[in-house]
Amino acid sequence: MMVAGIGCRKGVSVEDVLAAIETALEAHGLAMTALSALATAVLKKDEEAIAAAGRALNLPVIVVDDAALQAAAPDTLSHSDLSQTLAGTPSVSEASALAVAGTGAKLLGPRTVLGPVTCAIAISGDAP
Repeated sequence: MMVAGIGCRKGVSVEDVLAAIETALEAHGLAMTALSALATAVLKKDEEAIAAAGRALNLPVIVVDDAALQAAAPDTLSHSDLSQTLAGTPSVSEASALAVAGTGAKLLGPRTVLGPVTCAIAISGDAP
């Protein structure tokens, strides 16, 4: 399973979200078709652009609860003071991706920041 975790400022466009996902995947030599799901934090559950990106890519958008975000936080690679304050994790995108990818999941690298959107790619622990 491969998951794109998404973090963003309020009111971003679906184009911003899709561009961040594409940029993060390209950084790892991957195509959009490699993704199994999108993930984000509860505080972003009403962000229409994330839901719209899921619809555009025909992927589920999984909203990660605060406890799961905090459980994944020690495995994040990036640190945002704002994310830590608002979501209780140093990186919403990284922690979301890790939480959804499951036990033993690994980030392919630190989050990609593209304007107002961050995207991190995680793979499940059972991936080769």
